[in-house]
Amino acid sequence: MSRRAIAAVAWLSLLFALACSSALPPPSPDASQVKTSGAPARQPGPAADPGAALDDVMVADGDPGPVPVTRADPARGSRLAPVTIVVFSDFECPFCKHLGRTLGQIEQRYGSERLRIVWKNFPLAFHKQARPTAEAAMAVFAHAGPKAFWAFHDAIFTADERLSAELEATALRRAGVTPGQIQQLVQQSGAAQKVDADMALAGRLGVNGTPASFINGVLLVGAQPAERFAEIIDAQLAAAQALRAEGTPPERIYAALAKKNFAPPAEEPDDAEEEGDGGVVHLVPIGDSPVRGADTALVTMVLFSDYQCPFCRRVTPTVEKLRAQYGDKLRVVWKDNPLPFHPRAEPAAELAREARAQKGNDAFWQANDRLLAGEAALDDAALEAVAADLRLNVAAVKRAVASHKHAAKIEADVDLADDLGAQGTPYFFINGRSLVGAQPIEKFQAIIDEEIAKAEAMVVAGTPRAKVYEAIQKQAVPPAPPPKVSLPPVPKGHPSKGAAAGKVVIQEFSDFQCPFCARAAATMDELIKAFPGKVRVVYRHLPLPFHPEAQLAAEAAMEALAQKGPAGFWKMHDLLFKAHDASNLDRAALEQHAASLGLDAARFAKALDEHTHRAAVEADAQAARSAGITGTPGFVINGYLVSGAQPLAKFKKVVRRALGEAN
Repeated sequence: MSRRAIAAVAWLSLLFALACSSALPPPSPDASQVKTSGAPARQPGPAADPGAALDDVMVADGDPGPVPVTRADPARGSRLAPVTIVVFSDFECPFCKHLGRTLGQIEQRYGSERLRIVWKNFPLAFHKQARPTAEAAMAVFAHAGPKAFWAFHDAIFTADERLSAELEATALRRAGVTPGQIQQLVQQSGAAQKVDADMALAGRLGVNGTPASFINGVLLVGAQPAERFAEIIDAQLAAAQALRAEGTPPERIYAALAKKNFAPPAEEPDDAEEEGDGGVVHLVPIGDSPVRGADTALVTMVLFSDYQCPFCRRVTPTVEKLRAQYGDKLRVVWKDNPLPFHPRAEPAAELAREARAQKGNDAFWQANDRLLAGEAALDDAALEAVAADLRLNVAAVKRAVASHKHAAKIEADVDLADDLGAQGTPYFFINGRSLVGAQPIEKFQAIIDEEIAKAEAMVVAGTPRAKVYEAIQKQAVPPAPPPKVSLPPVPKGHPSKGAAAGKVVIQEFSDFQCPFCARAAATMDELIKAFPGKVRVVYRHLPLPFHPEAQLAAEAAMEALAQKGPAGFWKMHDLLFKAHDASNLDRAALEQHAASLGLDAARFAKALDEHTHRAAVEADAQAARSAGITGTPGFVINGYLVSGAQPLAKFKKVVRRALGEAN
């Protein structure tokens, strides 16, 4: 039977089960799932004709596109929203929990009329509680509707503790269901078939891990930062606006854009390497990183890891088994990659680095083992306890952690990970070949065995054992440089700050109604301090069409520049970003800002009324579009493009590259 037929049978079973559950109260309606034109959309519930209901749910108002959203999916937000995020998620996955919180921020920013979030299930096999919880969630949805589902979802994803039977019971009560009801509801609702159907769809779409988000069909893998989501959402809002201008009805926008954006998963040959990149050898220098094993090892395994990452902890026993199995043929190199949403990962890395500084390589690995063992909170008390147990100078450890003493070396590892595209943890390079995640030991063994055979042949041919990795790396593929774009020279008189004659010029394309632009503005100030006398930041306007107050705010800032020079512009800039919402940017607020800065009120009002600076603002926006910049913030650093409100470390890396080339 084809996958499509299997999915259809699953859906039919679900709907037939729902049709037979008339003893259960019908789901309550919710505005997010009701048509705004015509009759209300049906919720999962009694159906007189399961076959007809199947067609209705599967088709859902015409062609649903490659990532279908049906009325059997829990959704939050208007079905007419121009952007839909379909999230394949797992209630036991810590990265899904982190993404859940990120999506909450995104929802607050864009609102339910512009953004819809749709849940689909993808419980991972090694998360034992995930599948039964997914079935319970679908039973709650079928029994009591979307509001109950999201109450259940939020209770789990906002909790500090891990998923457990106790937490699920709390979530059920939050959704208005008693834990004693749930088994009956699961059986009567067809929840298991719904989960199966979601997983079958995930397979067809190429999803193989969680979380995976399709934003109008654009795939974004992992718990990416809010800025990355916003970058795609902003572009999709603009695309949706263009479709509406062409006459596409709102209810067809999602399917049209998803069909345009979706990239089908590549067909892989049977012998393709899973979770790797086809045997490509990457240039991965060891540098002065901590090493476990002899320099005569035939295989070097470089590990990018994070002390707060549960998957890094999970893979640690696997690495130890590999070391025991291969002995002096394998050496392990540690690289730090503390993820930004793990606040205790960097302090833990500081402790391990300080242990090495005080007592050498063995002390580092002792600290490393302690930090990766168990489920320690890694708070200051826990780190001090590790330091004391290892007989380190605890006072010096506390100073190192507080002052970020080893930040430069940690940052160098993070930069290397970014260069190599190692965006998550754990991430391995085995003689330069990548392997992603806490894979089964057999995956490691297959690559290591191949590399040992190659290395032994090299030794027979005359390569000294201690030079094997160096020889392999000479043929390795270096990291690709950041993307470059072409921009015309900065127009004279544009507002800038920093070093007027700085060798690095950063052109910042920004929107005063964009909260991520406000965050990036603060990062630019930090960047100027980090490179005194070397960096100049030029502000350029890119008011996005779906930010109604952004255009006039940009013109107001340019009038402040005209009246008070660069100092006046930057003061207005700071006022506009102070709250970065419409109430801080409407006409009355702009006039209040102008008065507080001592601008000529009549001249200011005339400039806004007559749109004196519209041409200058549009010239900046056109320059951005010509360079392919469609979202905000966007930065061009001596030609290198950086998109979004990236961490300071990302900007530092690109600035260092630009400085090196300028020198």
